[in-house]
Formats: sequence, structure tokens, C-alpha cells
Amino acid sequence: MNFIDEAYLEIKAGDGGSGASSFRREKYIPFGGPDGGDGGKGGDIYFKVNTNINTLIDFQNKKNFTAKNGEKGSGKNKFGSAGIDLVIEVPLGTVIYDEITGEEIVDCNDKSINYLIAKGGDGGLGNAKFKSSTNQSPRKSTPGFEGESKSIKLELKSLADVGLVGFPNAGKSTFLNTVSSAKPKIGNYPFTTLRPHLGTIKGDASSYVIADIPGLIEGASDGAGLGIKFLKHISRTGILLIFVDLLSLDNINPVEQIKLLKKELDTFKDNLTQKVSWVVCNKIDLIDQGKIDAIRKQIQTSMNISSSDIYFISAATGKGTKSLLKLLETEVIEYRKN
Repeated sequence: MNFIDEAYLEIKAGDGGSGASSFRREKYIPFGGPDGGDGGKGGDIYFKVNTNINTLIDFQNKKNFTAKNGEKGSGKNKFGSAGIDLVIEVPLGTVIYDEITGEEIVDCNDKSINYLIAKGGDGGLGNAKFKSSTNQSPRKSTPGFEGESKSIKLELKSLADVGLVGFPNAGKSTFLNTVSSAKPKIGNYPFTTLRPHLGTIKGDASSYVIADIPGLIEGASDGAGLGIKFLKHISRTGILLIFVDLLSLDNINPVEQIKLLKKELDTFKDNLTQKVSWVVCNKIDLIDQGKIDAIRKQIQTSMNISSSDIYFISAATGKGTKSLLKLLETEVIEYRKN
């Protein structure tokens, strides 16, 4: 699996350079005044969004990052050069946490910003700075300050307008393959999707992004199956489509699928059931209309879900998908206003 969505890094900003202790040496002036320059500031560490990157795989092997130190000051009031800043590029949607406290440091969701994560140390003072009316020849200078060191965790969360959730083989990948240019792997076995796939839908008034989240199983919120590793991707989506398999290989009826999925979403820490969610029943091409009507009534009655929030489609043939996409576009536009 080449989709890496977590990484642990050790970062160290540059130390400041030491100030110089020096005295002016000129012909006929054997003992001139102090002229030691200040040390240069250490380099800062910034994180910047690169939209051409979509995983954290670059950090799988390289985990230590250090910015350049500032240079020492020197005589003739020459200041040391500042250390070069280090800019680390990450995918859009990367959240940076303090690994020790678990506190969120920054959410990298704007490609125009350089996010300062570790500040370089200030340079030390040269002895020229200590000259005074009572001390004409100071020998004092100070060392540079250390740059900040941090242990951090990077966590990538998909930035999508719509998230598809459902049990393995519910047809989410087929749906995304049908309605967008995304080409997720499709197969008749559990966990076909091993990483989130994103597909862009070009509507009449707006485009929006759908994320195919790997299939859930009972206990996912506790780490079972692919577990929490991918539930967190759903937390960024504005709208959830709960995919129901009308011909479940495990013989789980539609109502029970919805109950189990909602339980996992509700158990997850971000309280995902508070999001706008619709039920999408897939594979209508394989059952008759009478059974479809019966299933709709069962879902309405058992789950207290409005008929307007239940949709029946065939991801394989495309039946019902156009109207669903049109309604999604309207909902996304409304969601973005808030």
C-alpha cells in the first residue's frame, strides 16, 4: 500500500551564531575599540502545501529535519549570516500535532501560506554591543540561542466535499468510477479500496470532490479492519453518502447495514453522524421494483429517515446517478455558504 497518511518527525530549527569578541586593529592604533559583530539568527522551519503531493510517503524513511545554524559574528562589526530557512512540503489537508501533548499545532489547508512550526534561535551579541561610558573595552559577548526542537505527528485528512461510506463491496468504487475520472481498483473481495480515492464531479454551476473511503466493518471505530486509519478522512467531508448493498454477500439487510454504519460513525470521536447524510442503495439493476419499494419503506420506518434522503441507484449501469449528482451539487453549493 503506497498511501501513507501518518508520519512522525523530529524537527530542529537552526541555532543562532555566537557573537564575536574583537577589538579594532589599525595601524598606529594598537588597541582600538570593540568591534565584535553579532551572530546570525538560526533558520526557521516552515511547512508549505504542495498540491502535487497527495500522500506522506516522502516521510516514510526521512524523519529528521534540521535547519541551518546562523554563522558566528566577526571583527570589524561584521554580523554573521542568518541560517537558511527550511521549507518542508506536505499535501493539502495535512494536520500537524505536537506528538508529546497531542495538541494540534496547525492545519495546512491554504497553499498560499508558509506555516512556521519551529523558530530559529536568535544570534548572540558581539562585544561592540556592550560598550558603554563606564566600559570602553568590553570583552563580553554572548553565545547564540538554540533553535526550537519538536517531535511532531503529521496526519493527512482528505479534503473532499462528499464522502462515500459503506461496507466492503457496497459499490462505492464502481460509483466513483462511473461518475468521475477517478479509477479506483475494483474487485469482489473485502477491502478493495486500501486508500481514499478522490474524484472530481463537474456540475452545471460548480465542481465538487467525492472521496471513496475504504469500506467499514463492525468495530472500525475501535480499530478493527482498516479502522480509525480511514474514518478520520470522513471528518473533512461536508456531506456523507451512506452506501447500502442491496445484495450483501454477508446477507446483512439494508436496515441493519445502516444501523451498523451509523454506530461506527457515531462512536468515532468527531461525531460524524452530525453531518448531512443521505442513504444510497446500490445495485437496483439486480432486484425488481416491488422489492425496492419495500426496502424504501423499511428504511423510512425503522431508521426514521425521510424519503427525500434515500436514493436508489445502479453504480454499474449508471441508473439514478445523474439525478443524485445534480442534487449533490445543489447541496454542496449550500453547504459551502455556511
